[in-house]
Amino acid sequence: MPLSVLLAATPSPEPGGSLDEAAERAGDAAGWVQENWSTWLNTGLRILLILAVALVLRYVIRRALTNLIARMNRSAQAVEGTALGGLLVNAERRRQRSEAIGSVLRSVTSFLILGTAALMVLGAFQINLAPLLASAGVAGVALGFGARNLVTDFLSGVFMILEDQYGVGDQIDAGVASGEVIEVGLRVTKLRGENGAIWYVRNGEVKRIGNLSQGWSTAGVDVMVRPTEDLGRVRETIAGATETLSKEEPWSERLWGPVEILGLDAVLLDSMTVRVSAKTMPGTSVGVERELRWRIKQAMDEAGIRMLGPTAEADGEASADPTAGMSAPSAFASATSPQSLAATPIPPPLAK
Repeated sequence: MPLSVLLAATPSPEPGGSLDEAAERAGDAAGWVQENWSTWLNTGLRILLILAVALVLRYVIRRALTNLIARMNRSAQAVEGTALGGLLVNAERRRQRSEAIGSVLRSVTSFLILGTAALMVLGAFQINLAPLLASAGVAGVALGFGARNLVTDFLSGVFMILEDQYGVGDQIDAGVASGEVIEVGLRVTKLRGENGAIWYVRNGEVKRIGNLSQGWSTAGVDVMVRPTEDLGRVRETIAGATETLSKEEPWSERLWGPVEILGLDAVLLDSMTVRVSAKTMPGTSVGVERELRWRIKQAMDEAGIRMLGPTAEADGEASADPTAGMSAPSAFASATSPQSLAATPIPPPLAK
């Protein structure tokens, strides 16, 4: 069949029907938009308001925390280098503590504000939050079990910093290690040991803390003299030396009270011990003890009072051991012992 016949047999579309159908669809779309545009506008404005309030609130709170931490650091630097600063304030310790606290507070603030805003935005989209919150709870429990050591270290570090259990420059005994604190972190604390080694102690592993740098320290010195010395003269000599020490710098600042002569701590046949004690600035007891020994020894030498050591005798000379020159006991020393009788020569027979 020729092509012209096929084209003539095909019915042509009606122009009016296609235009009416398109107009009907456009009208339906316009009606749907007109019907829902208010809902979209309300939802969009609500989301924008939630985000704007969350961002502004987060910025204001973080800025306030930053200003508070900066003010704390400025107050620490203002007294640094003075006697009060050396006594009460460690600038590095205050700085690290304030920065750690500020970091924790800023992170918690951001998490709470942005997390709440995200849930409110999802709620504005008419999304059911119950399955999402249930899944988040299960994931949190699984993460807590899997990273419990990390969580324990972090929480322990937070409470150690908030409670100011120790800080940079403190001399502490953490059980697993002891030394001077050189850095305090939320997970690990760094200590400098006596031999110079650096110990990394996980905060969750610390069960007890002994801080030797908080409050005050005690310097104690034992003075051993002969039992024949005059106790009144010994007391006057020690009191004069300690009084001179308490009036000189820098010992007058390191001593937090008068040096006390507590009395006789031990009385033996060959010696007697006088106990001397003083309350000192934290961390300075060892230096005060050495200086006290130095001053007391000088005062004793000037007064003619002889000091004894822990192993010295009362007369200043070690007594000789009476058995040092004796040989070990022998069985041949007794004439009646079987060994002596066996070694005795047989006498010759008597002549008839």
